[in-house]
Amino acid sequence: MAKTKSAYFCQSCGYESAKWLGKCPSCNSWNTFVEEVIEKPGASVPAWQTSGSTKRSNKPNKITNIAFSEENKLSTNDLELDRVLGGGLVAGSVVLIGGEPGIGKSTLMLQLALNITGKKVLYVSGEESEQQIKMRAERITSNPTADCYILTETSTQNIFKQIEVLEPDIIVVDSIQTLHSAHIDSTPGSVSQVRECTAELLRFAKETDTPVFLIGHITKDGAIAGPKILEHMVDTVLQFEGDRHHVYRILRSIKNRFGAAAELGIYAMHSGGLRQVSNPSEILLSQRDEELSGIAIAATLEGARPMLIETQALVSTAAYGTPQRSATGFDTRRMNMLLAVLEKRCGFRLSTRDVFLNIAGGIKVEDPAIDLAILAAIISSHEDIFISSKICFAAEVGLSGEIRAVNRIEQRIAEADKLGFERIFVSNYNLKGLITDKYKLEITGVNKIEDVFSLLFG
Repeated sequence: MAKTKSAYFCQSCGYESAKWLGKCPSCNSWNTFVEEVIEKPGASVPAWQTSGSTKRSNKPNKITNIAFSEENKLSTNDLELDRVLGGGLVAGSVVLIGGEPGIGKSTLMLQLALNITGKKVLYVSGEESEQQIKMRAERITSNPTADCYILTETSTQNIFKQIEVLEPDIIVVDSIQTLHSAHIDSTPGSVSQVRECTAELLRFAKETDTPVFLIGHITKDGAIAGPKILEHMVDTVLQFEGDRHHVYRILRSIKNRFGAAAELGIYAMHSGGLRQVSNPSEILLSQRDEELSGIAIAATLEGARPMLIETQALVSTAAYGTPQRSATGFDTRRMNMLLAVLEKRCGFRLSTRDVFLNIAGGIKVEDPAIDLAILAAIISSHEDIFISSKICFAAEVGLSGEIRAVNRIEQRIAEADKLGFERIFVSNYNLKGLITDKYKLEITGVNKIEDVFSLLFG
């Protein structure tokens, strides 16, 4: 009789060891190793592999002899999702979607299953009953398609049996942490179970050219639960972000083998489900009846998508002697660096001031092109002088106070021009080769932050 094989896995990063270790050599976490059975005696192959599926022997082929044809991408009838996926859904691709509990992952995937036309979709749920899914479907659409099939099952062997009978064109799994394979004798959600279930679905997708969506849980640190190899195995990794207290949700592409990474899709969560936001600049800019200090508009870029966002700053006297530094939607360390530049290069004494920074709309921005807008908002609040709502900024600020050029400035200027802005501050280096006559707004090139403040505040 064959012996049962077991190994020790790090529950934080998925590192495998033949013996128990106190400290993980991969992620340096302590006391995270647990023993898991990785192979039961007499384990059989998956059901979908035994039904006439034969493995072919691959041979090396010269790259010039490989026939290449452009992938025909399937539209999901969701412009935001198509944009993040790189133009549509590719046959045989495996897409992993992660996000916090209650953010709307299941709603997004159920909308996909109900709205896609001409394709048979199988929605596999290991978390909800058929009645719960039906109730949500009635809420988010008034005319659910008959090509969407619901399967409440957690065993991969039973799932593949139903797939063999139904032969769906698209599969959605909610969620990968609830599935378990008979090949692994450990609890669902463990490192070995998540890896084995994903590997079985990945082999099925590649051999049958069936797209598969996997919904994944995340840990308290914000990373997708399970081994890190899970993100390497799949073709696309999407992150569904947002604050549950705000209506807006952001679908961000972290990895994409069939399109550009760092793409962005924006949705608004309503009682009737998720609604696409085609023009995010209009929702991220507040409609003000009067001019207020501490507000500046930045022209940012997420993937290939230009957006204008509102940066808000509040500078006040420190109440208890120790100044506070707080940023929402922006890196606090970079904000501290910008404050140091203001003190050193411009002479503003902010060491005894509380500084609070907020990116309107509840989104998180990492584009360095919003540096100049953040500094303008801070000085506007410090001096209590408003900046016109018809002025925007698109430039990075260096440690010596110089205004650095940013990429794809034409798209940023065109977006600001389309929204009716009258003036934009950019780096002088961005003006080289730029045709300014085709824009209605005034394009002002600057070299140092002192030039910006003299033009804004006199």
